[in-house]
Amino acid sequence: MTKRWTGRRARGRLARMGAGGLLLMAAHGAWSAPEAASAPTSAASPALQRVFAHGVLRVCIWPDYYGITYRHPRDETLSGIDIDLSNELAKELGVRLRYVESSFQRLIPDLEAERCDVAMFAVAVLPQRAVALSFTQPYLQSDIYAVASRASRVVKRWEDIDQPGVVVAVQAGTSTERVMRDTLRRATLRVVQPPATRERELESGRADVFMTDYPYSRRMLDNADWAQLIVSPRPFHVLPYAYAIKRGDAAWLARLDDFVARIKRDGRLRAAAERHGLAAIVVP
Repeated sequence: MTKRWTGRRARGRLARMGAGGLLLMAAHGAWSAPEAASAPTSAASPALQRVFAHGVLRVCIWPDYYGITYRHPRDETLSGIDIDLSNELAKELGVRLRYVESSFQRLIPDLEAERCDVAMFAVAVLPQRAVALSFTQPYLQSDIYAVASRASRVVKRWEDIDQPGVVVAVQAGTSTERVMRDTLRRATLRVVQPPATRERELESGRADVFMTDYPYSRRMLDNADWAQLIVSPRPFHVLPYAYAIKRGDAAWLARLDDFVARIKRDGRLRAAAERHGLAAIVVP
């Protein structure tokens, strides 16, 4: 049953959510988080009971997500906006933090099997994911961008992408894969399975262009002088990013949603985004 919002509480919640929150409601068909106005107790939440019983918050991350949850190949250290913010969450809960390696392909089974308590790696809110997962209000949002070689004679403009003979690479399991499957009409889609990467497919000539989001495009611009970013002349497919948990734990979701609301208000979200070059995609 869809929960109704009425009166001042509903108006206040909608005002705080803004455009990104409305995108999230559209993806769900209904908003699932604000079911409790007051702070939930751990007794009402299986996940919180588990976290406090073991003194550990287990956070699923994808360690190849530049600016989000990225493991540096030289020294194996993790950095990114959600490394910073997961530390903030663990401190607030008064527990230790443990990272669990996941990916967009393994996201749903990892959460359903309770390998982690929350996924914090800028998970795009998609209707297909909302069948199995619950999402907080969004904290980032990103359009889709194209990356091609500067030397390419095939793809120089956005209009060159969806053309016969063009091979477009996407990472398996990502929101970009789903969008491009639905969008491409003439080009050939190449789905890249780990450990292969989109940039290797591009460098090898097996792909003419690859599609990605804002954070990953930053990785290419910061580290590959041979790459060029191609931007759609108009918004192409903007998606909200949020934290995800297994469905059925409204108290844990409300606690996380409150965390997101507070890091927006007190500036921690903005500060973390600026540290990692993501200020342009913060949802206020």
